[in-house]
Amino acid sequence: MAPFDPIVWLYQCLQWLIDKIFSPSPPPPNAHLTRPKIAIIGAGLTGVASASHCVGHGFDVTIFEAGERKQLGGIWSRVNNTSGLQIHSLMYRFHPSVRWEKAYPNREQIVGQITELWKRYGLEKRTKFNTPVQSVRQDDKKRWIINDPSNGRFDGVIAAVGSCGDSKMPHITGQEKFKGEIYHSSQLDGRHAKGKRVVVIGGGASAVEALEFVVNEHAAETNILARSDKWIIPRNAVVDMLLSLNVFGQETFLSWIPESLLRLFFYRDLRDLAPTNKGIFTDTPMVNTKVLDLVREGRAQWLRGDIVHFEENGVRFNLRAPGVPKGGPGHEILVEGDIVIMATGYKRPSLGFLPEECFEPPYQPPYWYLQVFPPSHMSICANNCTYANALGTVGNWHVGIYTRFLLMFLVDPLTRPQERLMKAWIDMTRFLKARSPVGAFDFITYAELIWWFLFVIAFNPFRWKWALFVFFGIGSALPLSIVREEDRIRNGLGAEKR
Repeated sequence: MAPFDPIVWLYQCLQWLIDKIFSPSPPPPNAHLTRPKIAIIGAGLTGVASASHCVGHGFDVTIFEAGERKQLGGIWSRVNNTSGLQIHSLMYRFHPSVRWEKAYPNREQIVGQITELWKRYGLEKRTKFNTPVQSVRQDDKKRWIINDPSNGRFDGVIAAVGSCGDSKMPHITGQEKFKGEIYHSSQLDGRHAKGKRVVVIGGGASAVEALEFVVNEHAAETNILARSDKWIIPRNAVVDMLLSLNVFGQETFLSWIPESLLRLFFYRDLRDLAPTNKGIFTDTPMVNTKVLDLVREGRAQWLRGDIVHFEENGVRFNLRAPGVPKGGPGHEILVEGDIVIMATGYKRPSLGFLPEECFEPPYQPPYWYLQVFPPSHMSICANNCTYANALGTVGNWHVGIYTRFLLMFLVDPLTRPQERLMKAWIDMTRFLKARSPVGAFDFITYAELIWWFLFVIAFNPFRWKWALFVFFGIGSALPLSIVREEDRIRNGLGAEKR
């Protein structure tokens, strides 16, 4: 029996309280859900969480999943068993009812929570597996058809295909000459690296996954070949939350403060590994403390440069000095290895099934209203699959907030954003971030996301009554009664129905 830990006990109590206050009640078996019907594309974390919010508030849903039942959970169903959260689970609360057993849960626990949520809200009978979505179009009554009419008609669509699809496995010159083994970083279960020399190609989050495997396997030598510099931040909830509080969502005249503190107290003797040509608020950082410790201990080397080609015994690599850009001058070396792990990430799933007008420049993703609503169709929400880079988390409260924005738009005509105002908001955000070294929507922080939500609610007085519902999932009954009274007044005045 594990010893009593007061911190863990308090964390469990906090999660219990959040569940009791904020979780919508699951519908009873065979419940007839009468509110607008939502089509949800994707049965990963975001799709299941969005669906549970919908049915919990009385909206019927159908989930369309391209894969088999075993792919419930999206990317988490396909990664290695050794994979786990790099951020604290406090920042990964994709539904109020989630109950984490520890600060950094592993893949099995994450898929378990997604599956439990799927079952608790009766989503088994509302999910169509092996159903890839090819097209989303409207009928003459502006209702959505998914592939063909036999799948039903829907009032709203949530695209929840995520940002990580199939593994990305590029071919590198000379690869066929290499005498060792080559794997993608997501295909390491059952592999063995004990006593072997391992070369990891790539320096992002996938490299962390590969490094965890290498450490567990006690490899003899590990070299990480990173083409671009990437900020590494501590695996510390307080530090991660503080960094995500930059409400401007971009580099500012104060950005040198957290960057200097990271170099001084986190990188310390390895400051030359910190990026010199880009700020921390321009790209998604790696969240890991172990990487730098392994470099200090001599168990891993972090090399910056470009892959030249494979050779029989390893990888020919152009080693660059700090600050030298990709493809710049350097010194060619041979990095020998018995195993090469391609930490080259994943292909981004396509949103090409959405109507063509969703992609008209200059309002194509990620340049959408609140980054998820295409201006041409406010009844489509591309939840969690349009962001490029961020500092915060992809699996937190915003999943439910975006979902409830869509529900509000569908049931209350006076809250619906007009296309011209949606475009005006996008243009305003572009203007406010005009001095950012990256595009206005190419990097965001969690604090900036919250500012967006607050602004959009405050801008339209008819949305004020929905604030508690949108932000916390509380009290949809009162706003709906007000909506009915508003409709009665509008109809009495002869207002056109929307």
